[in-house]
Amino acid sequence: MKLVIDYTPAVRQSAGIGRIIRGQIEALFEHNPGYDLSLFVAGTVDNDLKGLAQLPLLTFPAISERSLTRIWHRLNIPFPRVEWLAGRGIDLFHATDFVLAPVTARRKLLTVHDLAFVHYPEAAMPTLQHYLNVVVPRSIAKADHLIADSHNTARDLQTLWPVLEGRISVVQGAVDHRFFRPVSDPQELLKARQKYGLGQRPFMLGLSTLQPRKNYPRLIRAFHIARQEAALPHLLVIGGKKGWLFEEIFATVRELRMEKDVVFPGFVADEDLPALYSAADFFVYPSLYEGFGLPVLESLACGTPVLTADNSCLPEAGGEGALYVDAESVESIADGIEQLSTKPELRTRLTAAGNVHARNFTWRRSLGQLLDAYERALN
Repeated sequence: MKLVIDYTPAVRQSAGIGRIIRGQIEALFEHNPGYDLSLFVAGTVDNDLKGLAQLPLLTFPAISERSLTRIWHRLNIPFPRVEWLAGRGIDLFHATDFVLAPVTARRKLLTVHDLAFVHYPEAAMPTLQHYLNVVVPRSIAKADHLIADSHNTARDLQTLWPVLEGRISVVQGAVDHRFFRPVSDPQELLKARQKYGLGQRPFMLGLSTLQPRKNYPRLIRAFHIARQEAALPHLLVIGGKKGWLFEEIFATVRELRMEKDVVFPGFVADEDLPALYSAADFFVYPSLYEGFGLPVLESLACGTPVLTADNSCLPEAGGEGALYVDAESVESIADGIEQLSTKPELRTRLTAAGNVHARNFTWRRSLGQLLDAYERALN
């Protein structure tokens, strides 16, 4: 059975969707039930990656990813086709990131991670918003079966496209518990603090690309209120690279004169995540909408309780290890910050519950869901 998987997001995206795809494919490589498996990557791939790849990599080496996106999705030209690289007919092609490349396969499977572009159109650049509204429905129409990262996204898909009933599988993300685990070594914790300039103050940690959907302006305002009402000694640390429409985040800090209390260390390297999660008193993630909420699960696996929103898939990710707030209410977020900052017994209870919840999310379990989706797509 010839299976080709679009591995492009695993190569191009360091966190989020990229991490989920890497985890699932690594598990599939380790426990492959018999598929003839190849990976497709749009655009050029450097020789180092080719050398490290454990599976055949199919690429159009003379055509950049940007050019392929323009040809395939903006101009809607169905050439070049992926099967030209495969050597023989493809039984199942798995498009892993919202859009389906031109391919003549017996069956086509598409992963749609979330519908944020539908529910929060103002949170994306207008050009990206227009692009997604054109190419995602078009890709859905061409797919034989769909994967959603959460039960919430599956419900969203079926609400918008009732014809999809019976054609959606839920394949949740996971964490590598050998890597994401509590860090207690004082030297390792101190090293992480020093690397990201956090000093000795207690802190709450936020982590994601800086963009509107993550709701950081409200979080900063809520932090400001909580500090005034409870005299909190904490820093608010927001890690992640700049994305789009991020100016309001920094403007809010300046407006409230909180430059000494809100720290932006930039991109956090993967190897530092367990120590940084563990060093935080709690993790803050009051997003307006998520497809899965992987950082919530990572934090819980590291023994750190979470404050997150009660919307979308976030209760699936947080389980009993999170304190839930209304993402659109600054007052609700502020109350949650105050509770988690001042009640160590609450943090202890959430930590214990979160550890139990996070242990349910393994890549072996995620692989089982993925293989079930493959079987459903092929039948």
